[in-house]
Amino acid sequence: MTHALEFSRPVKVETLPRDGLRQHIEANAEERAALARRCGLASIAALAADVVIKRAGKGVRVTGALKGEVEQICVVSLDPFPTSIEEEIDIRFGPPRSEKRARPPAEEVLLLDAEDDPDPIIDGMIDIGEVAAEFLALALDPYPRKPGVEFAAPEDEAPRGSAFDALARLKGDKS
Repeated sequence: MTHALEFSRPVKVETLPRDGLRQHIEANAEERAALARRCGLASIAALAADVVIKRAGKGVRVTGALKGEVEQICVVSLDPFPTSIEEEIDIRFGPPRSEKRARPPAEEVLLLDAEDDPDPIIDGMIDIGEVAAEFLALALDPYPRKPGVEFAAPEDEAPRGSAFDALARLKGDKS
């Protein structure tokens, strides 16, 4: 299933200058509202990225920084609160893997410190707006807590006893 990207800024890879391309992108109000819905945010007041796109071997490397002002929902109080986002961007793109190579051989060992495969260049294009949207999602705290809000566990009630205790009371335990 394909869907329209909320914040799309496609770049054609074959037209990249030899020394790279610097881009500044900013989400407009409609894009910010759509991204807020996608990320489960109350709102996004500002979102911008400054990136450098350079050829790297057969692929492309995108580096830069993302900055934003978002309003998250506190998991304790459910109140919205503002948060500043500053995230470094560093991602590689390469030619799509062939179907034969898509599945690793059974004997291949996963190395925890190994570098991830590059994201695919699709139809000769990369989308730096989608890169910014993905890095925004990764930068968000999955359990945001409004500053100063503390979770208070409910007070324990008196122990109720087991179901067998209740049954004994019903039977009029004569012991």
